[in-house]
Amino acid sequence: MDLMQQIYAKAKENPQRVIFPEATEEKILQAAYQAQTEGYCKATLIGVPDDIKAAAEQFGVDISAMDIYDNTDEAKNEAAFERYIAEYSDMLSLKSLKRKSKDPMYTAMVLQAIGDYDVTFAGLAHSTGEVILAATTIIGLKDGIDTSSSTGLAIIPGYEGSEGQYLLFGDSAVCANPSPAERASIAISACETAKELLGWEPRCALLSFSTDGSMEHEMVDVIRESVRIAQERRPDLAIDGEFQLDAAIDPNVAAKKVKRESKVAGKANILIWPDINVGNIGVKLVQFFAKADAPGPFLQGFKKIAADCSRSAPVSELVGNIVMCCVRAGNAK
Repeated sequence: MDLMQQIYAKAKENPQRVIFPEATEEKILQAAYQAQTEGYCKATLIGVPDDIKAAAEQFGVDISAMDIYDNTDEAKNEAAFERYIAEYSDMLSLKSLKRKSKDPMYTAMVLQAIGDYDVTFAGLAHSTGEVILAATTIIGLKDGIDTSSSTGLAIIPGYEGSEGQYLLFGDSAVCANPSPAERASIAISACETAKELLGWEPRCALLSFSTDGSMEHEMVDVIRESVRIAQERRPDLAIDGEFQLDAAIDPNVAAKKVKRESKVAGKANILIWPDINVGNIGVKLVQFFAKADAPGPFLQGFKKIAADCSRSAPVSELVGNIVMCCVRAGNAK
């Protein structure tokens, strides 16, 4: 059984409660139906019930086995908002939550924050920025994390690394030009994602054009500072650098370039890009030239799992994203 098969099997063993705030979107309805029917999750659709039912009928999706949360039920919403303020965060007032709840995504995340659901799955009718803003506002960042970010999984044919053909990398989609503290947060979050989703013992390399002091430049200095901050915050995690890409993943190169003990050099299973320019280009290089599959990106850094799916993704990819969110949520408990 390969890694992806293991992830799907793990989701079936422990189905999580997923709430879908874009419940009139055809692909969301189809993905929610498939994910629930195949036993990966317990799906709830949130919005205006009549609109959801009309959309399901229009698109020929059977939603009879799914729960529907009526986002226009003011009394029900108010009870949830009061619980949120009392149990989770008093940073927002009841009036503010009522105003934000006009968008079902905000209500969904409130319900998730108070423990009624495990995953909020959105991104087809909302932009990445809108999903991140809602998650930051309602769910909040984990302690010791300065920024939300993303990781992606590369499945690279012919690559034989420390985890076979798999590599995790970040951030390629969210944090454009991270500060040293933000880059440290990306590395720490990526390590947590690796453990939650893949069951790996993370070995995280912060990449640069320099390896372990081989070059002096201000662009290298910020990577070194990121490593220092990450190691100070989480000494329990194997986070190291600065490394060139080959020194991070090739033990022969690492033996020549890294003249000290390192749990990461030559055997990294997580790569942290210097910035989103490198990340975007790096992902596309492995996709186009190495013919890699690249599931994700996965949002990370939040106290609970929120998903931002791709608007162009086919239903099969959405289901895969739901599955991976469910595994992360289950393992994070």
